[in-house]
Amino acid sequence: MGAPACFHTTSKDAGIPFGGCIPQPPLGDGRLCAGGGGWDKVVATMMNRYYTLEEAVAKLPWLEEKFAVMVPVRNELAVRQEELIGLLRRRRNNGHSSSEEEIHTCQQAVNRLTRDLQRHLKEVTDEGILVRDVGRGLVDFPSLRESREVHLCWLRGEQTIAYWHETDAGFPGRQPL
Repeated sequence: MGAPACFHTTSKDAGIPFGGCIPQPPLGDGRLCAGGGGWDKVVATMMNRYYTLEEAVAKLPWLEEKFAVMVPVRNELAVRQEELIGLLRRRRNNGHSSSEEEIHTCQQAVNRLTRDLQRHLKEVTDEGILVRDVGRGLVDFPSLRESREVHLCWLRGEQTIAYWHETDAGFPGRQPL
């Protein structure tokens, strides 16, 4: 935790900037990369508070709104990243050439979408909510149970928070409240 999720290429010579990965926020479908990307600042602010069940439930309508914005941005980002990788690979293969303008335009779109998604995620993490998977809308609320830290777990589409898990158990370890 604390490392940004990255989209990794399968080839070192694909021409991808940032040493083989395009930084992206936690999308739930990327591998973790030990590079920079600004996520250390976001993660550092996440563990500053504990939620009661009532406080966490009160955040759900706000989270629904946030995910309604973030999911389309995340999906567009994934498409544009694939497009950029394809353009960079074509530039390096057998004389096929992507125009530098196409690559530049696509990279700008990836950068803009990444910034947008990071901004929205920061709004959520600044509230102390742990975003586990943007695409699924999976979040954890740090909470206390019997004097130990646990996570209240919510998946977008669930009517309320009905599950919790140990901090090291994750989604598979969810237990009914």
